Amino acid sequence: MRSLPLADPGTPPLSGPTAYLWWLARRQWGILLTAVACGVVMFACQAFLPFLTGRAIDDGLEQGFGPDLLRAAGALLTLGLVSAGASAIGHRFDVANWLRAAFTTSQLVGRTAARSGHAITAELPTGEVVSAVANDALRVGEVFAVLARFVGSITAYGAVAVLMLRVSVPLGLVVLLGLPTVAAALGLLVKPLQRRQTAQREASGRLTTLGADTVSGLRVLRGIGGESVFTGRYRQQSQLVRERGENVAVTQSWLDALQVLLPGAFVVALVWMGAHMALAGTITPGQLVTTYGYAAFLAWPVQNATEFLQATTRAFVGTRKVLAVLRVVPAAGVDPGTAAVMPPVGAPLVDEASGVTLEAGRVVALVSADPDESARIATRLGRFDDAAEAGTPVLLGGVPLTDLPLAEVRRRIVVAEAMPQLFSGALATGLDVRGGASRDDLLAVIGLADAQDVLDSVPDGLDGELPEKGRSLSGGQRQRVALARALLTDAEILVLVEPTSAVDAHTEARIAARLADARRGRTTVVVTASPLVLDHVDEVQLVQGGALVARGTHAGLLDGAAGPRVAATYRAVVGRRLDDDLPVEESFDDAPVDLSPAALSPADLSTGGAA
Repeated sequence: MRSLPLADPGTPPLSGPTAYLWWLARRQWGILLTAVACGVVMFACQAFLPFLTGRAIDDGLEQGFGPDLLRAAGALLTLGLVSAGASAIGHRFDVANWLRAAFTTSQLVGRTAARSGHAITAELPTGEVVSAVANDALRVGEVFAVLARFVGSITAYGAVAVLMLRVSVPLGLVVLLGLPTVAAALGLLVKPLQRRQTAQREASGRLTTLGADTVSGLRVLRGIGGESVFTGRYRQQSQLVRERGENVAVTQSWLDALQVLLPGAFVVALVWMGAHMALAGTITPGQLVTTYGYAAFLAWPVQNATEFLQATTRAFVGTRKVLAVLRVVPAAGVDPGTAAVMPPVGAPLVDEASGVTLEAGRVVALVSADPDESARIATRLGRFDDAAEAGTPVLLGGVPLTDLPLAEVRRRIVVAEAMPQLFSGALATGLDVRGGASRDDLLAVIGLADAQDVLDSVPDGLDGELPEKGRSLSGGQRQRVALARALLTDAEILVLVEPTSAVDAHTEARIAARLADARRGRTTVVVTASPLVLDHVDEVQLVQGGALVARGTHAGLLDGAAGPRVAATYRAVVGRRLDDDLPVEESFDDAPVDLSPAALSPADLSTGGAA
């Protein structure tokens, strides 16, 4: 037995459901063959039980109680024990096959979603991706869980046909021809069932998408009074899913009914023929018992064959949905066979389109009158969309990022975006995304990000659980947790986009000083126009119209070191930010200021109370 999830789920073929299912079967051939072997042994034992029972009855009628009857009873006991053992072991491997295939599929979907970036949301609704993991992966695994019983049933059918031909040729022909006829009749319902299951799956995926969108935007909907509209849409789609489910249930009910009726009619016909042949003396009483035993037993293989057809139908429907996710081309990636050699540590990172250059070991601020402009440059530095960024190449040590292995780019360059995403789970796990950090390391980065209050607000501190997207935290707390997470990666090049935009001025000043000290000597770029941060960086690079227009220290740019026009532009940008921050500073003051005359000193009164 192998532990799950797998270390490497592999690279599947994407040509179609058959190729994908065959690929899964080859990847788990060991446990699959073991399950099939157990299924064959179990059904073979079951197939020989009626034959030995009939022989024992005939021997007992002819010779009475004696050695032959005892040997037959011992053989029956042995077959029963072997069948029970094979069934128990086979069930264990059936479940292993189911879980292995389902987990492999889930991992592949998760890996594609993680690697594809925004490309997956551009091609597929969120609900389709969620359903691929929550429903379709389980359907894919189900076909491997019933495969062993199906193969065992086919083997048992062949053995019974041979044994029945030895008992009576007419009875053997009825078994050989009747059972496939029953299975073919049941198979006529498989295609309609598959069509209706596909339609139901499509409607269910759209309902999941609509529900996810509604929940994520619930606060906005309440603000604009749109709850009733979206509730109506959800109700309408829910009713459509119900209708499609009823259509599936109707076809399924016919299949289930015929699964009982047709094998039952087959049993009646076989027993009727056997009884008449026994009365005519063509077969013995023991052979009549054997005939009835086989007639009753063969209903089981028919049920297994029908169950396998149903599982295969659901697996094909689910696999098509899974392959739709797996076919999404990642926004960024390179063929490892054509990747260039990574430049050495300390190589400069250059955005050729803008001229922004990050030398090794410097803490740089990127400033622009248009925050989106500087954010776009910062995002390009992390290589998130090869096609969109083809005209704006970024070079690391003179080598385009698009020519480098993506995994190495991710390891050496970390970009923390302005809208951080937090994940549900333990706070410590959410911070340590690369693993291996000690508790002291976690506490250190929390201190750097001035996020000690998060430890107080989350029950059990680092071991406490965060809800989805960190909804229990304020916007400023989420931003500081995201900053701590980025700092903990200890990346060679760290890009921070507006890391302090949601905090008050006092907190921002503390973070700015700590951040600059912590990252001193390692390449860091901070997209910001806050003077509180700019005063602590090694260099400021001013961007205008998508191009670098000046670089220098914060004080130097203010004083006109790059020219009066640049100074005016720079002063307008950072001055506007200072004006924007003023009410924030006042609202987040440590304590309310008492401006009554009794509270002011003579010095205060002479300056109007200004500190």
